[in-house]
Amino acid sequence: MDEISAARGEAGETPSTPKARPRGRNPRGQGERLRDEIVSATLRLLDDLADDEALSLRAVAREVGIAATSVYIHFEDRDALVYAALERCHRDLMRGLDEAEAAAGDPVARLRARLLFLGAWVGRHAGLYKVLHESTLNRRTHLAFKDELAERTTAAVQRCMDAGLAPADDAAAVALDLRAAVHGTVSMRVNEPDLPWPPLEDQVDRFLTKLVGVRPPGGGHP
Repeated sequence: MDEISAARGEAGETPSTPKARPRGRNPRGQGERLRDEIVSATLRLLDDLADDEALSLRAVAREVGIAATSVYIHFEDRDALVYAALERCHRDLMRGLDEAEAAAGDPVARLRARLLFLGAWVGRHAGLYKVLHESTLNRRTHLAFKDELAERTTAAVQRCMDAGLAPADDAAAVALDLRAAVHGTVSMRVNEPDLPWPPLEDQVDRFLTKLVGVRPPGGGHP
């Protein structure tokens, strides 16, 4: 996911648009590989467009180098394709969050690492972040895979409480407040980049102190 590049295709392609570059046929039994390539191309385009409604299946086909009709072999419509792309995006993001957490120390450091990784990821993939959370598909359809993010954050907050590093409280409610604060600041950084933003680490440390009740490593060691 960190190697996502700017998309080369226009979303609103017309019949006069140059044909897709030639592409060899996948050997028998490799249809799944083509499906993966379509999803990867969709992710690149969505990251560039930052808008699921600006995406066209023709542009996706051109990015992969196939006929537009080939996309329909794997995906019923644009919604199905965008859903599959966002599901992979979420899965890759969760893997990165888990790896960042695992490399940290105590429960507070691990929670902090998750939040900072999310902020760094959004900085690299602002377009995907907007589609993941602000797309029309997100408003029309429950993206069930996103529930995992809330559950993991709640579990991370609960571990801080269980370890005596945060006051006992309703972990789900605290985690929701924390998620709202972090998503608010990363979204504002994307949409209002010219504001005089402090380092994200400083804001995250304040959120952890004020909302979770911990003394975060980095901002002020116990």
